[in-house]
Amino acid sequence: MNIAQALSRQALTQPDGIALIVPRKRTAQGWKDERHTYRELDELSTRLAAGLAAEGIQPGTRVAFMVPPSLEFFALFFALFKAGAIPVLVDPGIGIKPLKTCLGEARPEVFLGITKAHIARLVLGWGRGHVKRLITVGPRLLWGGARYKDLAATSVSAYRAPEVGPDDPAAILFTSGSTGIPKGVVYRQRHFAAQVDLIREQYRIKPGEVDLPTFPPFALFDPALGMTTVLPPMDFTRPARVDPAMLVSLIREYSVTNLFGSPALMNTLTRHLEAEKIRLPGLKRVLSAGAPVHAKVIERIHRALEDHADIHTPYGATECLPVATISGRELSGGLSAGNRAGKGICVGKPLAANEVRVIAINDRAIDLAEQAVDVQPGEIGEICVYGPTVTDTYWERERQTREAKMTDEKGRVWHRMGDLGWQDEQGRLWFCGRKSERVRTTEGELYTECIEGPVNAVPGVYRSALVGIGEPGRQVPAVVIEPDPGADRENILPAVRDLIARFGIERIEFSKGFPVDIRHNAKIRRHELAQQVSQR
Repeated sequence: MNIAQALSRQALTQPDGIALIVPRKRTAQGWKDERHTYRELDELSTRLAAGLAAEGIQPGTRVAFMVPPSLEFFALFFALFKAGAIPVLVDPGIGIKPLKTCLGEARPEVFLGITKAHIARLVLGWGRGHVKRLITVGPRLLWGGARYKDLAATSVSAYRAPEVGPDDPAAILFTSGSTGIPKGVVYRQRHFAAQVDLIREQYRIKPGEVDLPTFPPFALFDPALGMTTVLPPMDFTRPARVDPAMLVSLIREYSVTNLFGSPALMNTLTRHLEAEKIRLPGLKRVLSAGAPVHAKVIERIHRALEDHADIHTPYGATECLPVATISGRELSGGLSAGNRAGKGICVGKPLAANEVRVIAINDRAIDLAEQAVDVQPGEIGEICVYGPTVTDTYWERERQTREAKMTDEKGRVWHRMGDLGWQDEQGRLWFCGRKSERVRTTEGELYTECIEGPVNAVPGVYRSALVGIGEPGRQVPAVVIEPDPGADRENILPAVRDLIARFGIERIEFSKGFPVDIRHNAKIRRHELAQQVSQR
């Protein structure tokens, strides 16, 4: 079971089908681009895998991977899979110190990156002491090692890809670190294979569809799903600042049927669609994940789509995805009203392949799943899941693994999501916020989404954040508001004050912008925001 076989199957079934389109320049006549078929991508990745083997990279070798979305990104990633190596993915935008910490934990033996990444490696000391081999994509300056263009010219006549099993490690993917130092999630071959199957079946994705992925890791699923990938020319570390007119142009030019974007990007895009009264009749499916999607965003995207098309908001985490999903049209009406009433955010029914439990909130490790206490129906607790995509360990993080994983009597590993929520009578999950971000006052606990949902519905509020000031158990709750551009604070204050008074909250602060995660530009860093508020 090697996830790279999914690419080879597409090369057999649709060899001349376009796997990748890289738009280069926009002209009055349209976009100039380069295109690559499935056969070309598969053959290139095989030559690269042979080149990696010739360089002494064996199955199980950990490889720090720092290549931006491009032909090289796709070809090398699948080449690493074919070679049985383990790519280590860390978001470069998380910061110099956390990035160095992550690489120090993963201890990759190989550093594979573009020229700029190698310069940073030398200057900042990344991988010092454990990186033994270097591979450069682009110009190689003073350092040695192999070059991408040489690996791509390797003969495959004598190459035989190593066999890997379902439980063999396939990759180490670091989390976004929105609530702490990122953790390296160990993905096994079976986890990737299960993700591809679940995404294909849940969203009825067909070979030949065209995807515009604005989040690079999701783009890796495209070749396995038989979709054509259109790589947008954008800064993937700043999705909220994307040029929406450029996205619209690509969607129209290439008849895009599937769009994946973070909630922050979808906010930027849908504001443009609304302002310009743009419709996208060819788009049949929009996926948005990484953080809750605002009801206003869902309403705006619906006005741009045909009736048969919809936005879907899968719920999950790097450690297990997808867990549950819901469509925008399901959220409209009563479920959206539930969010405005303080019930949290409905994230839909768990996928059939998953089992979900809601257990009593506990900040300690729980070794045996049978020791966890299920809450009563409708009661808020901690969301736990077992399923085919649930990973079982963090790399070199024994304490965090114990805190996040439970094993039941059948030997099955359950993941504690670190999220709070509840299940309604129809079996739908409602997300109420991160466990680590709940506000613990002398009067009891407050949950972020249960407060922020009603506040976000107030006209003039772009988004809000509930934070706690002081020590847990004696925290003073405060609601921080980021207004819509041009909104009058004096018009917002009375409505918000009345809403939060019933929760015993008196403090209201305003902010021009919230600190957010690098990966999605959407997850609010509430602990950092709380520190800012406490210093005022």
